[in-house]
Amino acid sequence: MAARAVSSLVRTSLGPKGMDKMLVSPDGDVTVTNDGATILEKMAVEHQVAKLLVELASSQDDEIGDGTTGVVVLAGALLEQVSKLLDRGLHPVRIAQGLEKACGVASARLEDIAESMSFDVLTSKNFGGDTVLVDTAMTTLASKIVNVHKRKMAQVAVDAVLCVADVERFDVNFDMIKVEGKPGGKLEDTELIQGIVIDKDFSHPQMPKIVKDAKVCILTCPFEPPKPKTKHKVDLASKEAYDALYEREQGYFKEMVDQCKACGANLVICQWGFDDEANHLLFHSGLPAIRWVGGVELELIAIATGGRIVPRFSELDASKLGNAGTVREVSFGTTKERMLIIEECAHSSAVTVLVRGGNKMIVDEAKRSLHDAMCVVRNLVKDNRVVFGGGAAEIACSLAVMKAANDTSGPDQFTMRAFADALDDIPMALAENSGLSPLSALAGIKTLQLETDNPHLGIDCLQLGTNDMKQQHVFETLIGKKQQLQLATQVVKMILKIDDVIMHGSYS
Repeated sequence: MAARAVSSLVRTSLGPKGMDKMLVSPDGDVTVTNDGATILEKMAVEHQVAKLLVELASSQDDEIGDGTTGVVVLAGALLEQVSKLLDRGLHPVRIAQGLEKACGVASARLEDIAESMSFDVLTSKNFGGDTVLVDTAMTTLASKIVNVHKRKMAQVAVDAVLCVADVERFDVNFDMIKVEGKPGGKLEDTELIQGIVIDKDFSHPQMPKIVKDAKVCILTCPFEPPKPKTKHKVDLASKEAYDALYEREQGYFKEMVDQCKACGANLVICQWGFDDEANHLLFHSGLPAIRWVGGVELELIAIATGGRIVPRFSELDASKLGNAGTVREVSFGTTKERMLIIEECAHSSAVTVLVRGGNKMIVDEAKRSLHDAMCVVRNLVKDNRVVFGGGAAEIACSLAVMKAANDTSGPDQFTMRAFADALDDIPMALAENSGLSPLSALAGIKTLQLETDNPHLGIDCLQLGTNDMKQQHVFETLIGKKQQLQLATQVVKMILKIDDVIMHGSYS
């Protein structure tokens, strides 16, 4: 019951006309989203069985990156159908067997109706070489808050993925794509930057704002004199003692700066901070520096520039420096907020998507939407087969499962019919969320699919005048759709096998 309640909660968020949810955290932070995985993650569900649906959405998000709402809605519909079978006296084990058989029939039907989309990754890298990838990304973004600018966002997502795609292995390294958000500006100001963006500025305001042909020294050691690890106290009894201590400290700073300059570096990136004395010396030595750079960003910079992360100044030499064409500081609006862009990196095609938006909430949702779109493009690079959206694939699978159920004898036929009815819940939810009559819309499309044997027909959510999803360019990846069916079936089978919940200490 709790799992079905969770499913019905996200059901209204399905499709291009789905509604958003406003989630308020205990701290008062507000999140507006219609991403199924995000909604369930922030709901703090406590019921044990309902938590399985949260993990289901999380598994879909981790493996595919999209389709999280759909998989939860399908699982909820299956649970509703299964409860009716249980009321009629069918054994849970027999129901589980029937679900597995029906899932196999549906997966086979998906393979049959899938179409291979031909696109050349190398050609597409010329930005706009093929429209298939963009159309598929636009289908994902159609239900998001950024759907007004879905063409621009889809192109950004496709370009980002293709920049880091491994053509030979048909794989995409997402570690090379950094998504950075900066509130302010408009959503359409979102851009793809061929390089790395870090939310820092140069440590001294008078340091040059652009460093050309940068030789980058990447440090994890602080610009400060060594300190004893035990508690200590220094007593200075005279001016001479203070001067000697000051000279010694200056000597440490000068030695550190000289070691950086001696290895040929013209830019220092440090994981830790340094005080004003070190900053002053770096500035006067003509050595621009960036401080407080996070560990993850530091690793990305090292991979992209081909540099080595150096833990001690004594280990510095020219072979450990990274190379970048340009490092520049850019400012935004009148807020004095600045960011650094590292471009033309020597050893990698690392890219950054810089997301802009009216406020932090919009920026966060745009980042989530772009992540989903990039995952879909990644899946299409791995496997170029697509099925058609708008509930067309689910209706085709439902008809195939129903036909197989008619040819099946024994209790499995009831379970297979229940599976077919559950599949119908997806197009019904799409029609309902689009303001259409769910039953009449579903019946009309089913009749058309049977008469014409055309698996491309789905719900016309956008009311464009045609039910042919191929004409509307509404694509979904085959591996994403198959994963939805398999994950939802597995979770329902798992719930069916549970006959008792034993709480800690309940049997004392």
